[in-house]
Amino acid sequence: MEPTSTKKVTKRSLPVEVRTAVKAAQSKKGEDICVLDLRAASTFTDYFLIMEGGSSRQNAALAEAVGRELKGLGVRPIGVEGTTHGEWILMDYGFIVVHVFSRAAREYYALEKLWGDVPKFEY
Repeated sequence: MEPTSTKKVTKRSLPVEVRTAVKAAQSKKGEDICVLDLRAASTFTDYFLIMEGGSSRQNAALAEAVGRELKGLGVRPIGVEGTTHGEWILMDYGFIVVHVFSRAAREYYALEKLWGDVPKFEY
């Protein structure tokens, strides 16, 4: 894992862990996937990976796929919340926080609007 830096990144230069998590989400048909670069705006994490699924079952599959792929890179979460109901699954890896939302929960919490002034990469 690279040290935190505010050097401009592109989709290609995102950390391998972030790119791997995005690919895992895409493999399970995650919808409206985006990465927010919070390095210049936050002290608690470097990136948010945000996505939504069509059902709580799909959300669980998305979270499981991301967790499995990151574990394969030797990265384990500090904490995971929300797996019981699947409306909002949060996976905290320290430098990246993964949010798997239902469509309604994503609209309600509106993280992209809250962090609207940071660089955003859409997939």
